[in-house]
Amino acid sequence: MDLDLWTEKYRPPTLGEIIGQVSVIESLKKFVETKAVPHCLFAGPPGTSKTTAAMAMARDLFGNTFGRNFMELNASDERGIDVVRNQIKNFARTMPSGDAPFKILVLDEADHLTADAQHALRRTMESYAVSCRMILICNYSSRIIPPIQSRCAIFRFSRLSNDDIASRLNYIAKEEGVRLLSSGIEAILYLAEGDMRAAINLLQASSSTGQKVTDEIVYSISGKANPETVRKMLSDAKEGKYDQSLDSLRSLIYQQGVSPVDLVKQMHREIEDLNLDSQKRLDILNQTAEIEFRMSEGANGEIQLSSLLARLGL
Repeated sequence: MDLDLWTEKYRPPTLGEIIGQVSVIESLKKFVETKAVPHCLFAGPPGTSKTTAAMAMARDLFGNTFGRNFMELNASDERGIDVVRNQIKNFARTMPSGDAPFKILVLDEADHLTADAQHALRRTMESYAVSCRMILICNYSSRIIPPIQSRCAIFRFSRLSNDDIASRLNYIAKEEGVRLLSSGIEAILYLAEGDMRAAINLLQASSSTGQKVTDEIVYSISGKANPETVRKMLSDAKEGKYDQSLDSLRSLIYQQGVSPVDLVKQMHREIEDLNLDSQKRLDILNQTAEIEFRMSEGANGEIQLSSLLARLGL
């Protein structure tokens, strides 16, 4: 049995194989062609090929010397000033191996670095720019201090389209001999929301049952509610069928094991498409936000979501 993570097994090794992010990839290819790579800041949602692009650019640039001239650190594991003073500085201060013009250090989840660590990193970037280029990867560029941002070429990665993700899922399913039905793809796309890594992980988890991958299996594996069930529950509440709506809510929470915190997020997503007048929609969305906050503070999920359904039927 293949125990490899499919996210790693099918990670594109070169820039030319990366799906989506066309303008960003074209810019990175030009950096490789000219062998002139500035310090970079890759910002965007999870699963949008930020780390993959950094690794692929380094692999295209260094070739056989990739292993000696490339280093990746995750700032969420070691976020203090010591990692900058020790690991990063020790790597950056040594000259590159072979004919590489410089080394590349990738700092993943750089927005988790403390302010002191970021200021120390700024000084390191300046002092060792000749021997090392740094690529900072983050979800929110606003959490990176302005002095670092001003020293980087900033690239913003957007969520991948459903067509791009579906194409990759079909390719992986074919390679792994998995029977992936169209309903399964639609369910994965609904849950992944533009996150390629999440989509591939869902496919691998769903395929572990040994059965064909359907929407039912995907939602069961993910622990999320089928959106059709959520829509029916909201529609019943809107039409005054409160008992039926409440039965659906209890079934989702207690029989299917859906977390109320996850469920309120799905309800928020479906309320936007519910046939409500503008004022009622605004009122319900505001109430949804309030309930999500209360549950995050420890309030009972069933009671909070029951009140939202009741509000919807008023």
